[in-house]
Parts: sequence; structure tokens; C-alpha cells
Amino acid sequence: MNIIINGASRGIGREVAKYLANDKDNQILATGRNEPELKSLENECINENLSYLKMDVSVLEKEIEVIKDQIYNRFSRVDILINMAGSLVVKDFMKLTAQEERYMMETNFFGPAGFIRILVPLMPAGSHIVNISSMGGFQGSSKYRGLSVYSASKAALSCLSECLASELSPDGISVNCLALGSVQTEMFAAAFPGFKAPVTPAGMAEFISYFALKGNSFFNGKVLPVAVANP
Repeated sequence: MNIIINGASRGIGREVAKYLANDKDNQILATGRNEPELKSLENECINENLSYLKMDVSVLEKEIEVIKDQIYNRFSRVDILINMAGSLVVKDFMKLTAQEERYMMETNFFGPAGFIRILVPLMPAGSHIVNISSMGGFQGSSKYRGLSVYSASKAALSCLSECLASELSPDGISVNCLALGSVQTEMFAAAFPGFKAPVTPAGMAEFISYFALKGNSFFNGKVLPVAVANP
């Protein structure tokens, strides 16, 4: 399968890329802002089936034609897209600047939405888009101080997933969203200092990878909570 993972330079996205690259029949394209980390990820994959593309999803619109050309030159078909990229500014709503709000919305919503628009023409019937949201953006879940706009941006991505599932269904493209709970990443540590999450990035990556490969056989247009603890 041809698989693109947006936001794979660190954390869960990096672990997803490594897990999927264990299958030598997969061809992986990993994107992210941190080129040295992407290069080290490429070197770690002994099957030599992972390449990378330096991309800052928060400014995707400025680079969209270049990014599109690079992807289209590598792949004529994309079977799976996993939108992992995310950004977080922990700050009370009244103290957030407009720039900080826009940065989170660009990274967590507008960037992934634009990336989907680039890739859909390459996705055949049976392909799968998996958007990674957060329990913070899951309706009815517990909410936490300092995470208002982050949670709102992830809620927007969740709703977009439901809408696109309907819109892309005639083309045979499935779209689902996983709302992740606490996983021991740098972002979780920033949001909840002093807490220890019960799930490791590698453990969550195994589940996300399985869902990306098999989940569209059972789900479409679903926002699924993936959490065992609160937060």
C-alpha cells in the first residue's frame, strides 16, 4: 500500500510510520517540519520503504503547489492518508493571541483539510483517510482549562471527517476520525504537567495503524473515542 502520514517527525506519528514500515510491501511517505528527525526516521526503517517530505502544515497554503508537485511525482496512487499533525498552545482563552489561535487552527484544521484536497484525486475506491483528533474535541467529553482553542480546532477536524465521509462516499473513499485520549507524548506533558498517561506512543501507534489498514471495512464517517483514562 502507498501510505502518507502527515506529522511523522515525532510522537505518535513517528511510531505509526515505523510500525507501518515494518511491512516491506508498504511504501510510506512521512511529512513533518523537522527535517533532521525525518531523516533519522528514514534511516531507522530497515526495509528502505520510507521516504520523507519536509512540510509545515501550518503554512500549507503558501507551499501548496510545490507540495502537490512533489507528492504527485512520487505517487500515482495513495491508499491511506493519516493526518497526525498537531500543535498546542496551553493558555487561558482570554490570554491567547490571535496569532496563537490561528496557528493552532492552521495546523489542526485548515492544514489537514488542504492536504486532503491535494490527495483525494490520487485516492482510488477502497482508500481510507484517518484524521487524528482529540478527546478534548469530542462532544460531551471533559474539558480542561488552557485547551479551549486546541479543543475547538480538533472538534472542527472531527466534524469535517463526518462531512467528508458523505461527500467522498460516491468515490469509494472512507473517512474516519480517532479522538485520542491521554498518550505519553511531549504534547500531553505540556498540557498536563505531572500526569503520567497510561498509553505509550508505540502502543497507540499499533492501534492507529491497524485501524488505518482495516477500519474502513467496518466504519465510515465515524468519530471514535480512543481513551482509557481522564485526562
